[in-house]
Amino acid sequence: MANIRGNDGVVKVGGNVVAEVLDFSVDETANTIDDTTLGDTSSTHKSGLNSWTGSINCYLDDTDTNGQVALTIGASTSLSLNPEGTTTGDLEYTGTATITGISRAISNDSIVTQSFTFTGNGPLTIGVVV
Repeated sequence: MANIRGNDGVVKVGGNVVAEVLDFSVDETANTIDDTTLGDTSSTHKSGLNSWTGSINCYLDDTDTNGQVALTIGASTSLSLNPEGTTTGDLEYTGTATITGISRAISNDSIVTQSFTFTGNGPLTIGVVV
């Protein structure tokens, strides 16, 4: 089984590479709908709606107009999260997401960082770079 090196990862916003990315995450969840009835001895459920969320952490780059600067609070954007790079056949997570949070961290003797959180709007597609 092949391992994937994290330092090969790439994040794109609308096809534009986001500069200075340190790391990113994407989480998928499935809601459940309880359908337990009287007389059942254990709870039961049905599958509900799927959802996905995530975050992108970067060194702040205010000149990255098509990447970091384009990720504004409340914006709906097309995201491409590529854990192993952007070569044909590499793993890729894509979808439309709403930027739900932006935070910046400034401290003495360190590089300023900026973090974005997002919530998927529609399905997350798991595929490969073509």
